[in-house]
Amino acid sequence: MTESGVPPGRPGASVNIRESVIAALREAADPARAPQQQAYMKSAMPYFGVGVPQCRRLAGSVFKAQPLPDARAWEAAILDLWRKAAHREERYAAVELLLFGRYSRWLEPARVPLIEELVITGAWWDYVDAIAGRGVGTMLAAHPRPMKAVLRAWAKDDNIWKRRTAILAQLRAKRATDTTLLADAIRPSIGESAFFLRKGIGWALREYAKTDPDWVTAFVRAHPALSNLSRREALKHLERTKAGA
Repeated sequence: MTESGVPPGRPGASVNIRESVIAALREAADPARAPQQQAYMKSAMPYFGVGVPQCRRLAGSVFKAQPLPDARAWEAAILDLWRKAAHREERYAAVELLLFGRYSRWLEPARVPLIEELVITGAWWDYVDAIAGRGVGTMLAAHPRPMKAVLRAWAKDDNIWKRRTAILAQLRAKRATDTTLLADAIRPSIGESAFFLRKGIGWALREYAKTDPDWVTAFVRAHPALSNLSRREALKHLERTKAGA
């Protein structure tokens, strides 16, 4: 039995998925587009030249055609795609498999080490933002107590991508947002100079302002040390609303 209480997965299941994903990406590859994508993302890893929406569709088709029997096989397939990736789209596929709806019940606290590996080794917004908002957000909603403890710890971590994950974890929560947790995730990074932390703070506040503009306005006023970038992003929609009133 695995830590999730299910029998171990089929040997070779992850290999089959990886091979099928790579075959689909090779068939859809656009060599002329690939260098542009690589330059835009400042990526050391090359691209096949497949756009993100198309990559998601192709990966989703493979995942539907090759269902995995349990959490162990699912996690193995994610790591197989991620660790052996030779092109960035293979890692996009790994993230899509992590977030694939059929397996959302396996997004539980036992997956924290998996998420941590992806966040630390991915170390760029195109991976981390999806993992944070869709993956960690799902884990937080289903398992609030242990995940709140994890996110409060990550908010103070030396790794900026773990911090950004903590800040962005409630992007999709709307009225279910835990504002105490949101504040606890943001405060340790208010004085940090890293662009991706400042931008992440602003984005998290801007999204929540759509649900509770008064809370966001009060938070910004109570934290004058917020960077200009964070403040501008947080109040962007509120200022537009006032201008249009």
